[in-house]
Amino acid sequence: MGQSHQLPLVGLLLFSLIPRQQCEICKVSKENKTALKPLIHTMINSNYTKGIQAAKVLLSLRLGGFLNQNQDQHLMEQFILTVRSTEPSLTSGQLTLAILALGACKGPDGISINYSELVGDLENKFQAEIKNMEDHDGNPLTSYYQLSLDVLALCLFSGNYSIPKVAEIFKPGNKNYYFHEQFSVDTGAMVVLALICVRSKTRGQNQIDTKDLNNIDNHIKLLIRKILSQKTENGLLGNIYSTGEAMQALFVSSNYYNKSQWVCQKTRDTVLTEISQGAFRMPTAAAQILPALMGKTYLDVNKDSSCVYGSGMKKYLTFISVADGSVFLDVMEQAQKENATLFSFTAEETSWGPYITTVRGIKANTNDTYWELLSNGEHLSKGAGSYVVHAGDDLEVRWSTY
Repeated sequence: MGQSHQLPLVGLLLFSLIPRQQCEICKVSKENKTALKPLIHTMINSNYTKGIQAAKVLLSLRLGGFLNQNQDQHLMEQFILTVRSTEPSLTSGQLTLAILALGACKGPDGISINYSELVGDLENKFQAEIKNMEDHDGNPLTSYYQLSLDVLALCLFSGNYSIPKVAEIFKPGNKNYYFHEQFSVDTGAMVVLALICVRSKTRGQNQIDTKDLNNIDNHIKLLIRKILSQKTENGLLGNIYSTGEAMQALFVSSNYYNKSQWVCQKTRDTVLTEISQGAFRMPTAAAQILPALMGKTYLDVNKDSSCVYGSGMKKYLTFISVADGSVFLDVMEQAQKENATLFSFTAEETSWGPYITTVRGIKANTNDTYWELLSNGEHLSKGAGSYVVHAGDDLEVRWSTY
């Protein structure tokens, strides 16, 4: 009698799309990712799909790779409708978050986004902010936090902005960094991210005034000093809610401070403790901390990168009977033979045996990703052509990273 085997095919996209940062990022390890479940639960089970307030949540989930493809497509469709219907009334920062969320990765096929039109609208809203500052004692229409978001998005999506003006408005001594005389850590952090982007985009451009670049460098250094001055004994930066974006700023600016000034692991561990105690009950608060814990920053937003789909991806289950002594590859071949629509794969012969190159059309990249083989949840040290299956095995093919 043949044996019955379960072959759950999980397209778990865990590979990183982050550019190499200047320092070691202390993201949550794969083993400890279960600690993030309260954050994911808060965001996914909230009513965040309605209204523009969903932007930061959608951005966070897409950066972290916690949406499956069907969820992503549904949310994108709903969100695009929201943006199109409310865009004229959005503040500059709200429109920026929409652009960042929509551009966090290249979404599913069939969803068309006119970035040039959205970025053009943002340029106009940004200029209105600047005009208001000129006419009303340096006060923007909204806030410095939104203004820095504007610059970040214009930088990432090749919008127009004046580098001298950016260097001028973001001077560290400006009153807009303060709320009731208290330095706003998340505002400072967002300005750092914007200035790092501007600095990196202009590197090597001869037409840029060296004075402006020196000013930007000095702004970053002073703002980082301000952020670190707000570090608490347990490692938080400002408070628990400002820590996530402060971590992002510190990730990308390690050239501007000494390594001894910040122990990232201490901050991360304190945040994980706070999560376990229910600190992030609001979806936007959860969204603000999650990217840093995944080793991500808003500088990772790039509309040309493919979306990373997470463990919420639909599981395709099929029950396969094979002869005694069959190997993993035999089970895969039988699954494909019985229902190629549900499961298909390709493999190539190597000196180490057959190597799985694609599953359901998703191709492994030999530089950083591969199709991992598991039996009963355990990684296999043997390949598909040599691992002998056993009665009752739960076999899994999972998209993974080296």
